[in-house]
Amino acid sequence: MDKKIAIKKIVAIGPESTGKSRLCEMLASHFHTIWVPEYAREYLLTNGTQYTLDQLSDISAGQIQAEEQIIYQFIKTQPQIADKVFPVFIDTDLYVMKVWSEFVFNQCNNAILNGIVNRQYDLYLLCKPDAPWVKDELREYPDYTSREKLFHYYKDAMINQAVPWVEISGSYEERFNTAVKAVEKLLQ
Repeated sequence: MDKKIAIKKIVAIGPESTGKSRLCEMLASHFHTIWVPEYAREYLLTNGTQYTLDQLSDISAGQIQAEEQIIYQFIKTQPQIADKVFPVFIDTDLYVMKVWSEFVFNQCNNAILNGIVNRQYDLYLLCKPDAPWVKDELREYPDYTSREKLFHYYKDAMINQAVPWVEISGSYEERFNTAVKAVEKLLQ
């Protein structure tokens, strides 16, 4: 017998170094569930930080595959509980790949655009670039001007799609509290 477990997919998006991974990890802990890390980090650490437009499509496919695998494994381990909805937190989705493609290459591969249309999510957490910049070997845009410009690309994407979204800003505590309230509202 197949288990029917209700899942709500919540995606954290926004410019680099806005606390998306940290937020997903904290929310998963708070709600006693799982989170899906950003696949691009693994890909770039393995293949190098120089990438092409076509590689962004490969990264997108890897993100989807990782998301599906992690959620599938999670569902397999959960007892079937009536009226229980499990939130799953996802660090990055195909909107991130779209924004990155357009920002870096001034175009986006159709595979990414088609993927956006075919994927379904329940809530977006749009992280503002007002978190402290944290340097690492993969980040490309430490200047606030670029991060703010990227944020507006993300905000435009959110405005022009139908899934509910919430802007996340302030201190890490404020970000977490805003996200918790949005997720609790979604789960009601």
